[in-house]
Amino acid sequence: MSHLLNADLHCHSVVSDGTLTPEALAARAHGNGVQLWALTDHDEIRGQHRAAAAAQALGMDYLTGVEISVTFVDTTVHIVGLGFDADDAQLARGLAATRDGRGERAQEIGAQLARVGIRGAYEGALCYVDNPELISRTHFARYLVDTGHCRDAGEVFRKYLTEGKPGFVPHRWARLGDAVRWIREAGGMAVIAHPARYRLTANEEYALFSEFQQHGGQGVEVVTGSHTAAEYATYAAMAQEFGLAASRGSDFHSPGESHTDLGALPGLPGQLTPVWQLLHERILRAAR
Repeated sequence: MSHLLNADLHCHSVVSDGTLTPEALAARAHGNGVQLWALTDHDEIRGQHRAAAAAQALGMDYLTGVEISVTFVDTTVHIVGLGFDADDAQLARGLAATRDGRGERAQEIGAQLARVGIRGAYEGALCYVDNPELISRTHFARYLVDTGHCRDAGEVFRKYLTEGKPGFVPHRWARLGDAVRWIREAGGMAVIAHPARYRLTANEEYALFSEFQQHGGQGVEVVTGSHTAAEYATYAAMAQEFGLAASRGSDFHSPGESHTDLGALPGLPGQLTPVWQLLHERILRAAR
């Protein structure tokens, strides 16, 4: 499997904070020329069998996927898991524990927004949620845009949902080592998602990559929807420095919100080892 493979290994469905079903995402990916696909819902694997069946029906290769929320140096970092057993009990238990607390956090976000004059935001956000266990800031953003409080999701986050703003409520997620272990022991590969988004200092970022590798993490998203061309080069170099395989994924959530569509990214730089080369046997097994 070459670097030129159109692989999209990061996107979200209604099972977490996307707006399309797993089946609709599969159809969109296939229509956009994706050859290898993974659905990576936040802290939830309930859509995996549906996604795999839809991909198989379209003749598209599939890898199981998940995006796990981790707290690292007081920052929320995301770790993508690929190619694991979707029925692994330990992974399911770990994800359930990670999801705990989202509802309480969401109610506090609603209360904080009410204090600045935006009433009913928690109840409003719930209307956008397919899985109430996974209510998130994205659902609040959709509510505030649709009710005219902000022009778009970016404005919602800038004004209300980032640190220091009314509506920001921190949450303690899984530990990095636990997330990597759940993925590995379920037979999968752990990948650092969109590293440029975290705004870590150089020392903090080095510590993240070092600790991730020590726990058995094997990959990093180099080409992803939120990275610039310069950041592709930065994280290609980081992948080489730490001996990590490179992943590619749009982080697509919704036709109306996402800047990058499924399958629309450039290919991986040629000097890197794509994650799908290391996962080749699992891709073949899934296709049988």
